[in-house]
Amino acid sequence: MIDLETIYQARERIKGIVVETPFSFAPRLSEETGYEIYLKKENLQVTGAFKIRGAYNKIATLDPQQRAMGVITASAGNHAQGVAMAAKMFRINALIVMPESTPLTKINGVRYYGAQVILHGSNYDEAYAYASDYGKEHGMVFVHPFADEAVIAGQGTIALEMLESMIDLDAIVIPVGGGGLISGMASAIKQLAPSIEVIGISALGAPAMKESFEAKCAIDSTTVRTIADGIAVRDTSPLTLAHILETVDAMVSVDDEEIANAILFLLERQKLVVEGAGAVGVAALLHNKLPHLKGKKIGVVLSGGNMDVTLLS
Repeated sequence: MIDLETIYQARERIKGIVVETPFSFAPRLSEETGYEIYLKKENLQVTGAFKIRGAYNKIATLDPQQRAMGVITASAGNHAQGVAMAAKMFRINALIVMPESTPLTKINGVRYYGAQVILHGSNYDEAYAYASDYGKEHGMVFVHPFADEAVIAGQGTIALEMLESMIDLDAIVIPVGGGGLISGMASAIKQLAPSIEVIGISALGAPAMKESFEAKCAIDSTTVRTIADGIAVRDTSPLTLAHILETVDAMVSVDDEEIANAILFLLERQKLVVEGAGAVGVAALLHNKLPHLKGKKIGVVLSGGNMDVTLLS
């Protein structure tokens, strides 16, 4: 569990950089599902996703000598944009390694902030291996998308905002890929309001963290296949798994059809553009994955909105 003071310190670092996104009641979604749902709209964050929180906090903790060497990361897109934007604000070089299947919108988003992009590998884990080796060879600081305490603390600031707005939630539903978001948020939640149930939602086609949670030990997947590219992580991080086992109450999964239904519902009924990874929580509620919470107050994190528009066709 990340210490609460560490998360508060992260919030001070990112103040003025990160937007405090809306957290509001979703009447149409609540009526449709039978839950009382409140949406945390990180799809409206600068860079279009929550990842700027952890990326900026991490780079802010580096000393001047480390920053001078530049930073490198591997990402399916949202963390890449977060690192690229943070690096630009600190006026340092950033190199981003992205899987070859990364949507063009995310590649262009990274290049917009002036970072160099290398496309390598068929998934995040192959891109990560390349970036890790490259960073060591060139003396660059690797900014991990999730297995880093400073990154995790930055993501935990979302929970601070939600709980300051509404402390009497019954549950908070959080997307899970590598586990950095839920590790940070659950750490804050369980120290501020331990009665709130923390539930992670993963994609059926990227089952590593859910299977690891159930087995209480790290289990890697052989392949990942899901439209939720932002949470398509093959290998389980022992660091985030440890935090999750300590702070998370349950994990459920949703399939690609359910995710697609949620994307369309949010677009048509809530007028929100949300990518697959960001829509998994809504998918779980639309398809009755959490029946014990019917009628209860549920906070749902819409983690990003950088969607590949070709999915809509």
